[in-house]
Amino acid sequence: MHTDRTSTTRFAVPVDAALRTAGWQPGHWDIKQAEIWADTLRDHTSPAGHRHAVFPAAVEAWAEFGGLHIAPTGPGRQIAPATLHLDPLHGLHAARTLADLGRALDTDISPLGTETDTQALLAIDAQGRVYALDHTGDWYLGPTIDHGITTLVTGLQPTRLTAG
Repeated sequence: MHTDRTSTTRFAVPVDAALRTAGWQPGHWDIKQAEIWADTLRDHTSPAGHRHAVFPAAVEAWAEFGGLHIAPTGPGRQIAPATLHLDPLHGLHAARTLADLGRALDTDISPLGTETDTQALLAIDAQGRVYALDHTGDWYLGPTIDHGITTLVTGLQPTRLTAG
């Protein structure tokens, strides 16, 4: 008999609550919308000729979490928690910025969404690691989409990426 026990422990309680309030539930998967976003990003070329990278880790993140407006349910642990809109088209005009970060990290980077209060661009790399890019710098949010969302929604201090 299948139980839902693993789904209730995937995220910490405040993160799970914020996700469910946003309309997410375990098993949510909208691959049709993810493919629309993938096609839109693939078809976009910046005026300078930069193009978006689209890869499985990004498409999977969009399929599970795309379209959600996630608001934190409590105070931040170290910094103010972020309100998120997980829609990769927030990064449509950031192809060059994302390509530059990808080059620096030796990976492909694709847009994930935005922090609505700060307008920080959220991004994911080909290995599934999550980042935020804002006017203060580039930030590493975690090794997976789950970690990235948790870092943002609970107000954990992200790690600043240093130019290497």
